[in-house]
Amino acid sequence: MNAESDERAGAAVTAAPSAATGDVTAPAEPVLGSRAPEFVKRRRTLHLSWQVGVFIVGLAVVVAGVIMLPLPGPGWLVIFAGMAIWATEFVWAQLVLHWTKRKVTEAAQRALDPKVRRRNIVLTTVGLVIVGVLCAIYLWKFGIAMPWKIEQ
Repeated sequence: MNAESDERAGAAVTAAPSAATGDVTAPAEPVLGSRAPEFVKRRRTLHLSWQVGVFIVGLAVVVAGVIMLPLPGPGWLVIFAGMAIWATEFVWAQLVLHWTKRKVTEAAQRALDPKVRRRNIVLTTVGLVIVGVLCAIYLWKFGIAMPWKIEQ
């Protein structure tokens, strides 16, 4: 459970100057590693306790999100919030979060493609027509009667 990722956090990240202004821009990749306060990182026992606390809080949030998946509530949002809590301390969670953000961005770009939008509209229309036909068949066969009042 110990991240031991402080070596990566100490590595220098080079920033490229902007072509237009000559200013230094933010690094392309964020620095991976623990975001615990420095006084916590300096003491091994305190840092380990910090990591355990972050893991437990993140686990509670992720479990709450998993419980919300079949129940009413923002399940996926809460799961990603738990992953974000873990990402404050653990490199593996940071990598998973970066991968997820990249995939969501790619999916959003693909969804904006006119061909994909047209296909999705056609599929939705076909699905709605099928559901409408099934509802019409049901109403033709049984009429508007509650299921518990239908006589065989």
